Amino acid sequence: MSIMSLRLPDELAETLALLAKATGRSKSFLAVDALREYLAREAWQIEEIQQALKEADAGDFASAEEVAAVTGQWTDNAH
Repeated sequence: MSIMSLRLPDELAETLALLAKATGRSKSFLAVDALREYLAREAWQIEEIQQALKEADAGDFASAEEVAAVTGQWTDNAH
């Protein structure tokens, strides 16, 4: 396990301390948990963007019919 120190804005540090007290968890546990979730979400988003770019570079786009079908679903569900 690695140790990392960082500077937190006072309001963030206070919120973290209050949440730690309310949940019975340590501030470290909550910070690691939040960082883990953030990194997983960002990694997923970057992977999705990279895949979309590969598809676009390969000319793999939705047809006009596919776009119309999806648009139609949104329009139908809006009513």
